Amino acid sequence: MDTTAGGTDRTPAASPGGEARPGRARPDSAAPRHGDVYVVPGDGTVHVFRDPGAGREHGDGEAAPGGGADRADRDRAAPDEVVLDGRGLEPAELVRIADGAAVPVVPPEAYERAHRSWRAADRLAAAGRLYGRGTGVGAHRSVPVDAEDEAAHGLRLLRSHAGGAGAVLPVRQIRALLAVRANQLLAGGSGIQPAFVTALTEALRLGVHPAVNEYGGLGTGDLTALAQTGLTLIGERPWHRDRGTAAPAELPAPVVPRPGDALALLSSNALTLAQAALACHDLDVLLRATHAVAALSLAAVSGSLEAYAPEVHALRPYPGVARAAAEVRRLLDAPGPAPWPGRRIQDPFGFRAFPQAHGPALDAAEALRRIVGTEVNCPSENPLIAPDGTAAHHHGGFYAAPVGLALDALNLAVLQTAQLSAARLTALGRPDLTGLPAFLAGGPASSSGTMILEYTAHSALAELRHCAAPASAGHAVLSHGLEEAASFASQAARQTLRAVDAYGTVLACELVTAVRALRLRPDPPAVRAFTVADAALPTGVEDRPLTADVTAATEVLRTLAKI
Repeated sequence: MDTTAGGTDRTPAASPGGEARPGRARPDSAAPRHGDVYVVPGDGTVHVFRDPGAGREHGDGEAAPGGGADRADRDRAAPDEVVLDGRGLEPAELVRIADGAAVPVVPPEAYERAHRSWRAADRLAAAGRLYGRGTGVGAHRSVPVDAEDEAAHGLRLLRSHAGGAGAVLPVRQIRALLAVRANQLLAGGSGIQPAFVTALTEALRLGVHPAVNEYGGLGTGDLTALAQTGLTLIGERPWHRDRGTAAPAELPAPVVPRPGDALALLSSNALTLAQAALACHDLDVLLRATHAVAALSLAAVSGSLEAYAPEVHALRPYPGVARAAAEVRRLLDAPGPAPWPGRRIQDPFGFRAFPQAHGPALDAAEALRRIVGTEVNCPSENPLIAPDGTAAHHHGGFYAAPVGLALDALNLAVLQTAQLSAARLTALGRPDLTGLPAFLAGGPASSSGTMILEYTAHSALAELRHCAAPASAGHAVLSHGLEEAASFASQAARQTLRAVDAYGTVLACELVTAVRALRLRPDPPAVRAFTVADAALPTGVEDRPLTADVTAATEVLRTLAKI
């Protein structure tokens, strides 16, 4: 099949005496080049390497992390391509793959790294028993598996662990899962046969995905999600199109599982990391849009910029807090040190303490982004094959406490800034703060105006408060007591995904109210944020349904985030 640059064609190997396959035969001692045919020993597949820089010769040595040949491939990738090399995948790039805005390409060096890990695992297994390959798993860790039963044992692992339940996850999350798992396997510590990497990346390029259910992980490995994925990769479960209902025109070739493949595939928190990356990205958009919404609300109540003055934040140099204050000044065209005088000596907390409440959310999002960026580029498998192939390490790297704690921190921080958004919404309906009619109504004195938006915002805020309950406080004892704890990062990721919609609703309600208040003023600010929002939102101050206003405001938040 034809694939995009940097990927591989994977077709059945030619039978003895058959026609020669096009391309150059690759000596085992040389690194692959564009067009090289690479027959994986013991695997009924052929890889044809596609190098984005066709014609460039690759050296035999591995590139150092973050540089060398892998980095050159990354820098040369086309705008609609994202390089998966097990070393440099950025969360923003992962989101592009998840959204179908980019396809993955894999440099030959990364495939070679995965292949060396696979061969090393075979050698180590021949010299001594490896967990999950020569033994059972969990409470059966000491139950031996005969060498001739290892392949069947792996197949039983995939089938028995495919016990996920609940709703089928959205395509976006599953595509992100596939990309994370492929990139982790390319880091070269799993010992899995490279054909699984090829099948994962082909699925992303072909626009197909496995069905994956919501429940099954506890932050100690997304076993059910990856078992369902594995059964699809080997042909026991169907593929589904990313878009549309027609049957896919082309599918990844089924992989024939070999000894050790099953646990190597399962041993990852790929789904949790995928969900964390998507939630972090979407919340980051909302957090950036919040600067514009808060700025418009401040203008609507003739609030003071004194609380945003650079001198104030230079004395308490928290990065997020200083950034929040600077963004509000910038968006109101008041970047200088002189404070913008307000109507009151001190504004309510929703305006005066905005930088202090919002800044920690910016910092928490950045912290989560760093952790996700680390995790998606690290081998996490247990056992972990050493880079030099001389040892297999049994470890607890699958215990996702760093991810879970960072997600919990972000959820708590978002709740803090959302509570002030709801407070500003309430303030905008008060005549003593705005000098405008109560609830910004335009009809008789009994008109309700934007009153109901307080209820809508606080309903969403209640959901946010539920999402902010730390998932990391959970506890579980599993598998006959062998696994006596869990990180619950999987639950934290789902809570963060729910927090995205809830926070967006709170913010949209504030935006609708702030724009209405500014429209009622004789001198609305001539700033871009107001111009954009004013053009996007429905007009009219008579009592009328406001659902369309909130929906339009939710959409315009994406634009405000880019200003």
